[in-house]
Amino acid sequence: MTLQQIIDESNNIVFFGGAGVSTESGIPDFRSVDGLYHQQYDYPPEQIISHSFFMRNPEEFYRFYKDKMLFLDAEPNMAHKTLAALEKAGKLKAVVTQNIDGLHQKAGSKTVYELHGSVLRNYCMKCGKFYDVKFVKESAGVPKCSCGGTIKPDVVLYEEGLDDSVINGAVKAIMGADTLIVAGTSLVVYPAAGLIRYFRGKHLVLINLTKTDADSLAELVIRDKVGKVFGEIDVNKC
Repeated sequence: MTLQQIIDESNNIVFFGGAGVSTESGIPDFRSVDGLYHQQYDYPPEQIISHSFFMRNPEEFYRFYKDKMLFLDAEPNMAHKTLAALEKAGKLKAVVTQNIDGLHQKAGSKTVYELHGSVLRNYCMKCGKFYDVKFVKESAGVPKCSCGGTIKPDVVLYEEGLDDSVINGAVKAIMGADTLIVAGTSLVVYPAAGLIRYFRGKHLVLINLTKTDADSLAELVIRDKVGKVFGEIDVNKC
């Protein structure tokens, strides 16, 4: 079956996406040859975006974070737009994403489980006051709250646990799906990657440029860019 055929006959689709969903919007992934993990810094990126490093050296954290993890001019690509249209049509019930860029919501998706949080939300660690991403981006050095506290992005850093309510919502959505489309992820980051084991539906689709450990489980495997694949879906036909 083709992806179009699977979508046509499905009524409860859940989309599970990783960094490869946003690369066509100009946001680099972490593990590709030219991704963040292969660039040179004073510290390895994995160390910089850890909880202990943030607490110990917030200046260096924010220098990296503002330069390499905030892409405020990025726009949704065809994957984000088609998924939003499928939700509006009643086909897609939820998006589960490992991305922190907010592009699914920007495209119009309503039910989005952000496993690793969002750069768009930032909170004072002392009083809890909310700050938008523009404030963080434009702050000199470490952004500070009016109360004097340090502002922290609402993103899940290494050494931090995922939000229970987000995980539970994602698991419930996946368990109820008749079709699960997994795209733009190498499925190596846990616990997020383990969520697909909760799928009990009919169609499992994998869209990724490289091989994953779950390929053998999928009914359909597509080796292509996610935005290109979804750009070929006729939502009006669904």
